[in-house]
Amino acid sequence: MLKGLPSWMSADLLWVMAAMGHGDRLAVVDRNYPAFATAKRTTSGRHVELNGTDVVEAVRGILALFPLDSFVAYPLNCMDPVDQSGVLLPVQSEVLSVCERAEDRPVPMLPLERFDFYEAAKECFAVVHTTESRPYGCFLLTKGVVFDK
Repeated sequence: MLKGLPSWMSADLLWVMAAMGHGDRLAVVDRNYPAFATAKRTTSGRHVELNGTDVVEAVRGILALFPLDSFVAYPLNCMDPVDQSGVLLPVQSEVLSVCERAEDRPVPMLPLERFDFYEAAKECFAVVHTTESRPYGCFLLTKGVVFDK
């Protein structure tokens, strides 16, 4: 048990975030995503299940503990909707807003075509599988650097 953490934040998720280094990416995906199959191909091979947690809440909790990368052009990626390419869906807009609040800066987000997203997710450190029910609630977060103040 730890104080100050959301009840859904598991020891597995904490380990994943602590083990990640600068530039490593974390896939945070919706309930329809092939998370287990993808996770087997990631750097750590870890599949972190967050039952009862939507993607917005998960990203908010994750970004309370690690920063997004400020050294890359796009520290945030989303899956581009197949039938509405280029359209920012509400779940994507909400996650982008959470990221910008957490970072206190504009955060560039690059949509990736569905199969490009699948390939990029296999190169992530791990996969966090939420129970987000809205389609295209799938994101890649690039971990940044924690600077001393």
